[in-house]
Amino acid sequence: MSYKIKHTAKNEVNEPMAMYITQASSTPFYNLLGGVKSSSDFDIINLARQGFPKKALLALAKKISLNIQELANILHISERTLQRYEDDAIIKTEYAEKAVELARLYTRGEEVFGSMDKFKLWVKAPSLVFNGEAPVTFLDTSAGFDMVFNELGRIEHGIFV
Repeated sequence: MSYKIKHTAKNEVNEPMAMYITQASSTPFYNLLGGVKSSSDFDIINLARQGFPKKALLALAKKISLNIQELANILHISERTLQRYEDDAIIKTEYAEKAVELARLYTRGEEVFGSMDKFKLWVKAPSLVFNGEAPVTFLDTSAGFDMVFNELGRIEHGIFV
């Protein structure tokens, strides 16, 4: 018995490359990172890996109405150590990463609440969802960021627990 070999097509997907070209984020949280110029999420990742200047962190804190003590608690750095840095000094990567998360959270909050001022009030007000604490007190951990992001999603969709 002889078997004929059939012509089989390669298992490749032919899709236009344009579908995979990244563009600037639709969420302009970069504005909150004062002094940080970027055109894409990849730029932010690179900047976070290199670290941000102290002035960028302080500009972010000012825009989102956090005092230096609150910012230091979120970043897990002593207030005094943060104050000792020169304005142009590069702050470590882990602090830059937290700054990016803060900027993303506050931009998302502004989208959900319709204004930054309303979100700032909400994030500092005690809430039953957060066991009577203000959401901002949970931002010192990644799980806390997730909780606040999830609550924003519930508020956006009208799911009040």
